[in-house]
Amino acid sequence: MSQVYSVAVVVGSLRKDSFNRKVARALSELAPSSLALRIVEIGDLPLYNEDVEAEGAPEAWKHFRDEIRRSDAVLFVTPEYNRSVPGGLKNAIDVGSRPYGQSVWGGKPAAVASVSPGAIGGFGANHAVRQSLVFLDMPCMQMPEAYIGGAATLFDDSGKLSDKTRPFLQGFIDKFASWVKLNRAV
Repeated sequence: MSQVYSVAVVVGSLRKDSFNRKVARALSELAPSSLALRIVEIGDLPLYNEDVEAEGAPEAWKHFRDEIRRSDAVLFVTPEYNRSVPGGLKNAIDVGSRPYGQSVWGGKPAAVASVSPGAIGGFGANHAVRQSLVFLDMPCMQMPEAYIGGAATLFDDSGKLSDKTRPFLQGFIDKFASWVKLNRAV
């Protein structure tokens, strides 16, 4: 029996029906059997504040950290807000990296897909996440890069992934499976 890797999918958009959440679900459906993807919610995380941490971490922080800790890898799927990362995603990254010296991110293979209605596909957000991953000691898959533009055209009216997008997402998730296997610390 081959190894199955648990992948936490962190979606940067908080909307229930966002393009990013749809892409995350599509990637989950396309994932090879070596990956078990699950979305880890970030919408209920209070803003990170070290004073609050000193008084006792909120349950939402503890739950989030436990979800990431028990994962073998992390896939970030995010929109771009103001040429950077949405505040909720940045907060989740911060919550997982604290308290100092107890980051739940370290050593976990990662990949970033940015999804946007615009033509440049969330390039700024994608690179902003990657910048944090360097500090968090997360080996991030370099290729294929996933700047997915034209998000409104990715799905039909019933929510089914378009045939023109499927091959790219299939290639991305297959490569990520190889990346996880290669980089997962034993």
